Amino acid sequence: MRGLEGKKVLITGAATGIGRASALRFAEEGASVAVNFVGDPEPAEALLEELSDLCPEGEHLLAPADIADEDAIDSLFAGVEQAWGVLDVLVANAGIKVVHEPHEVILADYDRVMAVNQRGAFLCAQAAIQHLLDSGRPGSVVLTSSIQAHFPVEEIAIAYIMSKAGVTGMIKALALRYARHGIRVNGVGPGATRTPMNAEFETDPELERAVVRMIPAGRIADPDEIAAVIAFLASDDASYIHGQTILVDGGMGIGRNG
Repeated sequence: MRGLEGKKVLITGAATGIGRASALRFAEEGASVAVNFVGDPEPAEALLEELSDLCPEGEHLLAPADIADEDAIDSLFAGVEQAWGVLDVLVANAGIKVVHEPHEVILADYDRVMAVNQRGAFLCAQAAIQHLLDSGRPGSVVLTSSIQAHFPVEEIAIAYIMSKAGVTGMIKALALRYARHGIRVNGVGPGATRTPMNAEFETDPELERAVVRMIPAGRIADPDEIAAVIAFLASDDASYIHGQTILVDGGMGIGRNG
């Protein structure tokens, strides 16, 4: 893809799933990747080795931080800027999901989901945009939303659905405001994808069959299929795309629409 070689890319929630696949895709395109993660460092450390193998000339680095924590986000971006001097692309991908019947949602769980998925995504986008404005450089912000922001299929994940609907609105508002500064803001809306968040697909074949029946493509997505769209949106090949959330869902949204 045009324009990714040599770029500096920060990916939140990069150690596993869609974030991991995105990190590998950007490295394949010749970009340097900052791997944000929280908790166990082993998956992130293993990923860093893979990135170095894929793109030895890249300045890849680990960037631990809990993006639900405003101070941690400040430190995250300060560390990336100190290491690289510049930031070209933010992929705000970190996300969590908690499942409850809507009338039984625990407020602490709701707050945590919103803090990571919506507030954390906004604070990261805000920090990236501020950096780009200060540096006078063009850049790209790509946020991970969800098919469920458009077509809820898992009502017991209501906090997750609400958080991702907010992300989709955020994408439009930020794009509208900052396009004039050469900053593109877009998103992806993954459908059912094989990630740790959806580990039940591996343990419950009947659940997987039920989900697949809703997908015209007839299968669950692999993370690298989502990563390909994220990389595209960050590339110069998407230079005239602003404020869009691309559904990467195997046609699930079409099926829900009838």
